[in-house]
This record gives sequence, C-alpha cells and structure tokens, in this order.
Amino acid sequence: MTIRPATRSDLGVIAELIRELAEYEDLVHEIEWTTHDALAEHLFGASPAAHVLLAETDGGEVAGMALWFTTFSTFLGRPGIWLEDLFVRPAFRGGGHGKDLLTTLLTMSPGRVEWAVLDWNQPSIEFYLSLGAEPVDGWTRYRWVPPGP
Repeated sequence: MTIRPATRSDLGVIAELIRELAEYEDLVHEIEWTTHDALAEHLFGASPAAHVLLAETDGGEVAGMALWFTTFSTFLGRPGIWLEDLFVRPAFRGGGHGKDLLTTLLTMSPGRVEWAVLDWNQPSIEFYLSLGAEPVDGWTRYRWVPPGP
C-alpha cells in the first residue's frame, strides 16, 4: 500500500471520493461544487486551501483519501492539521488504509491532528478510539454561513 500526496491529475478520483463520502454520510445535498475546476483552484491553485493524501493498493487502485489543511494552536504555539475528510472505500476497509492515512498526517504535523466525526458514525468512532484518539470534552462545533447571493 502507498500513501502519497494527490496531484492535479487526481482531481477525478478526488471528486469521486468526495461524492462517495457524501453518499455514506447522507449529505450529497450539501455538495455545491459542480466542476472539477472548482476543486482544482482550492486544492492545486497558487495558494491551496487544503491538501489531499491518497491511499493506493499495491495494484494502484485508490482505496481512500485524507483531505486536510494546516491549523495553528495558540496554546501549543505551533501548527497542526485539521482533517476535514477521511474516507476509505467500503471494499478496502479493514486493510489498514485509514490508519496509514492518519499515521502519515501525524508524522507531518509538529502539533496535533484534529477532526470531527458524526455522532451516529459508530464504526468510525470505534476506529478512532482504537488508535488512541480521544474526543475533546467541553467543546461544541459551530458553523456560521454567510447569507446567500
């Protein structure tokens, strides 16, 4: 298995993985981008907002991805990583791809790696706990969306 940074030529498979994740989470209705160009600018443009790691099988099939961006902790005084999306295709789950993606992110971060998980997603919660990750007590995630056009 290989973990590698995605390139612009991977846009098609990244788009597929995002849609597959949205289907799994029953959130397809929240996808707003309509073309690969919208993703390309923010993932591979002059100033990328996020990055993608891909997990590939020995045969070259893309098994999953981790989409992430750099954060900064004022308390730690150093950067970290926010994992926006971790997704392993169902056929490849249990093969170590998710663990390898997370382990790679942890080695890339001088601080911590953090993420959110849906409350109902017990398989993922159990997976994260098995790695030694812990929920952060006392924090509630907020979202503020600007008004539409």
